[in-house]
Amino acid sequence: MRSLRMAAALSALTGTLLLGAAPTAIAADVPYCGITWGSGQKSSPELVSNAIVGARVGRQTCFDRLVVDLKGMPPAGYYVEYVDMVRADGSGDPLPVTGGAKLRIHVLAAGHDQNYQSTVPWSYGSHIVSPGGFRAGSFQTFRDLVWGGSFEGESTFGLGVRARLPFRVFKLDGPGTGSRLVIDVAHRW
Repeated sequence: MRSLRMAAALSALTGTLLLGAAPTAIAADVPYCGITWGSGQKSSPELVSNAIVGARVGRQTCFDRLVVDLKGMPPAGYYVEYVDMVRADGSGDPLPVTGGAKLRIHVLAAGHDQNYQSTVPWSYGSHIVSPGGFRAGSFQTFRDLVWGGSFEGESTFGLGVRARLPFRVFKLDGPGTGSRLVIDVAHRW
């Protein structure tokens, strides 16, 4: 496909030069789906007293999406970055995250309430979505999602992805009195 575009561009340029007209600009490669997110760390350091209550994944046209559901508003702060190894909060133990690259998603919200009762249905180190669940063909980028637990009001997820790809992170209010942290990882550069 790229060679066909290059041949068409060269043909147009050659025709223009032979006719004596000024050459027109050749279009540079356009980013995949217009995505310009990059793969560097993203952060928003606001501390809130929200609790994580769920996480879900989905596939969009140009990216796979992880949504972390939070009880309360405003949405929690975060630090999201590619790492060689995702480590659990508190213990520092390595988490078994499958994928060609690993995103550490550190949410500035606990996985429990004020009485230290869990607000999430997973236990430490569990695969929220197992590698087999992502292989069903419905996801292009995601490979694994592991719960790293909570420590001192902060929580970690390990997201395994196919390769180090561009990603973005943003926060949303709602629905209702809840809020969400959204992580999108592009299908390709």
